[in-house]
Amino acid sequence: MVFRMATTILMVLELAAVSASVRAQDKAAADPAAVAKACARIHRLKERGFPIVDYHSHLKGGLTLDELLAHSRLTGISYGVAPNCGRGFPVTDDAGIERWLKGLAGAPVLRGMQAEGREWVGVFSPQAVARFDYVFSDAMTFTDHRGKRTRLWIKAEVDIPDKEAFMDRYVKTIVGIMDNEPIDIYANSTFLPAAIAPEYDRLWTRERMQRVIAAAVRNGVAIEINARYRLPSPAFIKLAKSQGAKFSFGTNNGDRNLGTLDYCLDMIDECGLTPQDMFVPKPAGRKPVEVRGFKKP
Repeated sequence: MVFRMATTILMVLELAAVSASVRAQDKAAADPAAVAKACARIHRLKERGFPIVDYHSHLKGGLTLDELLAHSRLTGISYGVAPNCGRGFPVTDDAGIERWLKGLAGAPVLRGMQAEGREWVGVFSPQAVARFDYVFSDAMTFTDHRGKRTRLWIKAEVDIPDKEAFMDRYVKTIVGIMDNEPIDIYANSTFLPAAIAPEYDRLWTRERMQRVIAAAVRNGVAIEINARYRLPSPAFIKLAKSQGAKFSFGTNNGDRNLGTLDYCLDMIDECGLTPQDMFVPKPAGRKPVEVRGFKKP
């Protein structure tokens, strides 16, 4: 008991020391008691063997590597840091990958690649991709019914005249990504555009969920539980677990707010997840890009 109290006090003191650089827009970091409670929860889960890793973090919105590492020391969360890679994104070629990796030289973080758009497999070489510890992608950039490259998180670009037709195209795209692209993690899983997000439970039918989960399992792709969007739903996670899927945690921060993976950790209890259900990056020689390579479109 005394040890736990001392640990909590130390957490609060460390929070005070780093709050100027870490708190930014992070609601939890503005409340030392809330952070201490979250840290204690993370510590207990790690003692049970859970790898508490945020595989989906970005150095953007003013967040620096030093701030991320301070947040990691404070909370006990390990981090994978990723650049956005693809046409029209910050990293657009192998030379950009080289520059980005040099910027993280010596840092105690995993190196992730967020592969953007469906054309990324023609933009980067397999050798450059294999330098990352893992690769993740989503279907938030895809070709819609008009034949237009659409970013689903930008309201002005989204056009959904038929919700059911959109969902069928969307699910087909997600399945195609996992069948044809050498990724480790399906990120922002089951995300829906704002226009139809309130109908999530109706639109994500069991049949649609099953198609996505089956693709993940047969291709060895982990499903991200996303803290920012609070996705996928518990029903999806429970179904995926029953089918043998693996899971990763991710924040997908757009600013300096890294949070404490609250939704992800809630899902451990609600969905009965175990350490064996969690994603672990493949070693060199066994990465998807090395085993599966790039399929020609």
